Amino acid sequence: MSVGLLLVCAVVIGIVGTGLTRVVDELADRTGMGEAMAGAILLGMATSLSGIVLSVTAAWQGQPELAMSNALGGIAVQTLFLTVADLALRRVNLEHAAASIGNLMQGTLVLCLLSLILVGSFSPDVTVWSIHPVTPLLLLGYLYGLRVIAKGQNEAMWLPARTRETREDTPDEQSTNRSLTSLWVRFVIMAAILGISGWLLEASASEIALHTWLSEAAVGVLLTAVVTSLPELVTSVAAVRRGALTLAVGGIIGGNAFDTLFVAASDVAYRDGSIYHHISSNVLLWVALSILMTGVLLMGLLRREKHGLGKIGFESVTLIGLYFAGVAMVLGKSQLG
Repeated sequence: MSVGLLLVCAVVIGIVGTGLTRVVDELADRTGMGEAMAGAILLGMATSLSGIVLSVTAAWQGQPELAMSNALGGIAVQTLFLTVADLALRRVNLEHAAASIGNLMQGTLVLCLLSLILVGSFSPDVTVWSIHPVTPLLLLGYLYGLRVIAKGQNEAMWLPARTRETREDTPDEQSTNRSLTSLWVRFVIMAAILGISGWLLEASASEIALHTWLSEAAVGVLLTAVVTSLPELVTSVAAVRRGALTLAVGGIIGGNAFDTLFVAASDVAYRDGSIYHHISSNVLLWVALSILMTGVLLMGLLRREKHGLGKIGFESVTLIGLYFAGVAMVLGKSQLG
């Protein structure tokens, strides 16, 4: 029953996530937001709703390990999904064609927020109303980071070199023919469906954790994080096929920045003290791994290699190796436990 529910939710998330790409791409053109910011704010938040609902529900029910592993495992697997989008763009490396100062700044914001989570786990176990001081700092850091990124895009001090393969972020003239109101309505409905799917996923994940040898951390990293991240996979590949390359990268990196707020929301929902101090080394491993993977991705965005091994960039090959090394370590610890 639990496995069947998980599969149904995965299908629903995949279908709804496909429709989101077109809607957000058109909203980026109609509102003048641009693909990088639309990917970070609209696509990133909407595709993360199922995950944040799951993490908050798990934390409220006293399962901090599942809540945190789902949140932080999602960041790693979503970064990995960029390699799939890279494969979908066969003529050139995605990180080369999607050059954008906004995406570079988003990646830097992800590094800052993930590092802040690590600081929280090693800081004194002090709370106010069962909320750790790092939690409001995460929220403020995210909001301030978005403000800095928006200003940085409008007042850029440097721009990436344009090549024949670079895809410009230019508005689609056909998007002006559609009602802005109808686009927002469709966006809200799709986002709500993703949120409901996340709530249903929490029940199935808890059952699987109880009836298998997998730990809550392994279930969060290997099952729920992957399933709730399917919208990012679907939307990034769909964006590549639409030619919205900046949106493809921005949706992943922006979603990763938003996913760090899962931790803040879970800390508020968790009533037995600081959630930062109730997580295992397995979860801390995925924080460190996500920082490493984001750093590699930023190197790829800066290096802008046109082709590499398997016609993808060096960063995509490295991300694949890092992610599956992490999976092997989590599975090994679960079996030993």
